[in-house]
Amino acid sequence: MVNEGKSTGAQRAACQARGGGPVAGRRFFLTGAAAISLIPRTALAAVASAVRLHDHTTHTRFVMEVSSGIDFKIRTLADPYRLAIDVAGLQWSVADQPSFPVGLISNIQYKPQGTVKTDILFDLSGPARVANAFVLPATATTPTRLVIDLETTTREAFLASAGAIGSAKPEKVAATAKPAVQTRPKKVVVLDPGHGGIDPGAIGQDGTYEKHITLAAARQLQTRLENTGRYKVVLTREDDDSLALRHRTEIAHNAAADIFMSLHADSIHDPSIRGLSVYTLSEKASDAEAEALAAHENQADIIIGMDLTRETTEVRNILVDLAQRESRNLATRLAGTLIGELQREVRLLPNTHRFAGFAVLKSPDIPSVLIEMGYLSNHVDETALKKEAYRAKLMTAVLKGLDQYFSPTVIARQM
Repeated sequence: MVNEGKSTGAQRAACQARGGGPVAGRRFFLTGAAAISLIPRTALAAVASAVRLHDHTTHTRFVMEVSSGIDFKIRTLADPYRLAIDVAGLQWSVADQPSFPVGLISNIQYKPQGTVKTDILFDLSGPARVANAFVLPATATTPTRLVIDLETTTREAFLASAGAIGSAKPEKVAATAKPAVQTRPKKVVVLDPGHGGIDPGAIGQDGTYEKHITLAAARQLQTRLENTGRYKVVLTREDDDSLALRHRTEIAHNAAADIFMSLHADSIHDPSIRGLSVYTLSEKASDAEAEALAAHENQADIIIGMDLTRETTEVRNILVDLAQRESRNLATRLAGTLIGELQREVRLLPNTHRFAGFAVLKSPDIPSVLIEMGYLSNHVDETALKKEAYRAKLMTAVLKGLDQYFSPTVIARQM
């Protein structure tokens, strides 16, 4: 994320391309107990004409089309969980509202407060925080839009924010707060066994097919994850099927995945090289080997993106950049927790966390990692990966890494 009050190069370029001035100050974030406000360049009353919602898995996005710039403040309200957007002098002319619930938002209400301000009230399905909020200037074909992203947070963090912002005094909120609900929805993990069908992937010295190793490992990991009761697992393929890279990421989007994990076991020209590595997305590969591997895996498939068909090219670039930046940060954190657990159990390559432009890692709104479990071109790795006990040890470490990644303690510490 960029710092408060600063714009990305893409935002500046998009605005300047439309003949506008700098957009610095147009994007704001809620940190701690601070409310968000945006000072408009015009004092004219704005008219809200449309509202759209989208669940991006990692966050819920609210988009409101308005006729001009707006002045707004965001407040959180506790018990029940709500979020109020105070907009100065807004006129509400929204004919069709989305079907609810959508992500973290279970309903939206519009409440005029005289002529001074208007409250747009979100009913939330649980505690949430504002990840970012910004206004996209109008273009030749689209109106001005207010965009707000919500992310899941802890009840404790939500109550602290709500009390500080003024929905109630902190001590009153604490005294009347309901006990935190301990049950949490299952995390959705999409496991992608690499290759399959007419594409065998790498072939080991003893004739081992990569496609068989990856499917066996995915099934073992699926069993371990589902047995915890904390995960819902979807496999991109459950048999020896051929799948396009685009279809693999489509499956993840259709499943509303929290995590996408692709499993591989590659081959290399040097049979002495062995060990596991974890890849996350980068437009620039970390080394020539990673770049060549990504080029080989990608073939002719292209990026899967968000549904932004109504947006201009400039806006699509901005929004995809925002989502992908956040997903890359989360994927990097996941890679770190996985490596921390895997290094206790199996041999890793030097420079274990690597970067490459794998097509299956390019979903803008799903944190994605690719695990190269070893090299079938190395006899030791090939022999180990054929053994169920070795794969079980490896997949148990992956489970621990995922548990650590989703740990509420870890998440709260990084908020």
